[in-house]
Amino acid sequence: MIPDRIFNGPPWIVPRAVYVHVPFCAHRCGYCDFAIAVGRESEMGAYLDALEAEAGRLGGPFPVDTWYVGGGTPSLLPEPLLERLGALLARRFPLSEGGEATLEANPESFGPQKAHLLRGIGFNRVSIGIQSFSQGSLDALTRPHRADASAEAVEVALNAGLAVSADLIFGVPGQGLSDWENDIRRVASLGPSHVSAYGLTYEKGTPLERLTRSGTVLPLSDDLEAAMYSLAMDLLPGLGYQQYEISNYALSGMWSRHNEAYWANHAYFGIGMGAARYVGGERSTNTRDLSDYIRKALAGEPLSRPGERLEGLEAARETLYLNLRRTRGADPAEFLSRTGMELSAMVPGLGRVTRAGLLEPTVSGGLRLTRKGLLLADTVAGEVLSRAGGPA
Repeated sequence: MIPDRIFNGPPWIVPRAVYVHVPFCAHRCGYCDFAIAVGRESEMGAYLDALEAEAGRLGGPFPVDTWYVGGGTPSLLPEPLLERLGALLARRFPLSEGGEATLEANPESFGPQKAHLLRGIGFNRVSIGIQSFSQGSLDALTRPHRADASAEAVEVALNAGLAVSADLIFGVPGQGLSDWENDIRRVASLGPSHVSAYGLTYEKGTPLERLTRSGTVLPLSDDLEAAMYSLAMDLLPGLGYQQYEISNYALSGMWSRHNEAYWANHAYFGIGMGAARYVGGERSTNTRDLSDYIRKALAGEPLSRPGERLEGLEAARETLYLNLRRTRGADPAEFLSRTGMELSAMVPGLGRVTRAGLLEPTVSGGLRLTRKGLLLADTVAGEVLSRAGGPA
């Protein structure tokens, strides 16, 4: 049970967001390192039972401002189970008026019937895993959908009255700068309200990473990847999508409110296999094994190991690291309210990245990444998490 104090306090204490993980996939893509379960659709009903049990153990209901159902492939759930999921969220985490409710979908498992069902059960936003409009890039990523299915999925969602966030990936083996430009222009022509543009990562142990290690697949050069990222930063604003985070762009007022809670380092609920949460100042993550999750949830056993609690300077560093993902950066008043520390006190230890032109002050006295800093965000992150608040 969540203590009563969770109902009272600022948003970094009181969760106003809930994440639900749906792990089922028909296929594992070569670059995927997420907590997923392939070919186990027969266990979907038991999984919903386990979600109900986990949510019930929290107590509540807990009013929230955002729902986010990720995966996996949540759109793979059949309609009766999607209805069950919507009812569970409405009962345990009632959404505030005007709240944001997102479900992730892949083009091959998303059609008009599911789109209208989602709208009817309380969802108003869908995040579609397009990744590319090039069949060559989709094949390199071992994505299961055909290239022309993505435009159909966006149209289906918009016709159902759902806002659309479109995911794209750059840095795909064999992808050229002109291919990436075509992807950007094509996605903008479809009219989503939000675009995420992620650089491909080669996570250890994934099939794609093993292929690169063996020399079978050649990654793109760092210079070409940087050029692709720069192209997105230059091109998407001219198409109406303002960059508001390292990898995210949106039409005016259509940024992801759920993800904003993460970058502000606010509290959030998380339920499901592999789900992370930040509640009562503690971060914890559920087991990533499907059978283990279902058994423990139904038996009322702990689903995660003891979590991590950061305080003082460590908590301030984490908050600054997350704030700097936003293009507006860290705001001094917000930072002081959140951490109890002055933002200016964090800056001396960041002299190296500041002198390198990776960070700059804002007119409000805040701190943000420069354009060069956005390109080298991992370098800045390491400095922030280890040196911010320390001596110059």
